[in-house]
Amino acid sequence: MTALNRVPSLMARAGTASALTLAAVGATIAVPGAASEAAAATTATKALRIAASKKGSPYQWGAIGPHRFDCSGLTLYSFKKAGKKLPRTAAQQYNTTRHISAGSRKAGDLVFFHSGGYVYHVGIYAGKGKIWHAPKTGDVVRLQKIWTRSVSYGRVR
Repeated sequence: MTALNRVPSLMARAGTASALTLAAVGATIAVPGAASEAAAATTATKALRIAASKKGSPYQWGAIGPHRFDCSGLTLYSFKKAGKKLPRTAAQQYNTTRHISAGSRKAGDLVFFHSGGYVYHVGIYAGKGKIWHAPKTGDVVRLQKIWTRSVSYGRVR
């Protein structure tokens, strides 16, 4: 008799199945909020892949793609293609994300660069202290190490 065949008998003996019993026999457990976190992770992963696919695209102030980008244009474009809408500017994007600690950051989260209270740049966290971003005039979309400690992190909702 396999573990799956024993589930009804386990439930009958216990009256109800505990989460540990269900987990032990390989059943799925629904956790409130977990589905939305998983969906957010999937969207963020897609957005990260889309941003990476734009490697080498030229920077152009005010551009939102698909061939030229500024920093917030790249994040807007990437998340839009992944199924999430973001506002246009880095500051507006900062204001609409769920702010998280550096220790909680994951690939696909947004990285906001600031001076005092002014958010001046945004990129998509790629892991290992690096971001995909459209840096400045004369440059191209690229992967780069985060160069300052004056950053905040946000998770797209």
